[in-house]
Amino acid sequence: QVQLVQSGGGLVQAGGSLRLSCTASRNLFSIDSVKWFRQAPGHEREFVASITRAESHDYSTLVKGRFTISRDVTERTVYLQMVDLKSEDAGDYYCYAHYDGREYWGQGTRVTVSS
Repeated sequence: QVQLVQSGGGLVQAGGSLRLSCTASRNLFSIDSVKWFRQAPGHEREFVASITRAESHDYSTLVKGRFTISRDVTERTVYLQMVDLKSEDAGDYYCYAHYDGREYWGQGTRVTVSS
């Protein structure tokens, strides 16, 4: 099993920055991939960014160039640095881990972007 604990998020003005954190209960090298998803009210959950065990990165075209996923293996934490936030970036953000053939989700954290 993997427990994922999220932190960060909050209210930011459009154009501002936020960093989300996702701390895993297991060594990140044991986890196949960690991803960030988000869900806006009335919308389906959508992929934002991912990082694999081998540190390969992938991003949604909606955030590429503005969001950066990274990790600190000593802290067992994956980060999502978000800059130049737009109103359409608002929503609940979830981290996700694929481990041992199963999926695990963090508790979610809300990002609010004011114009």
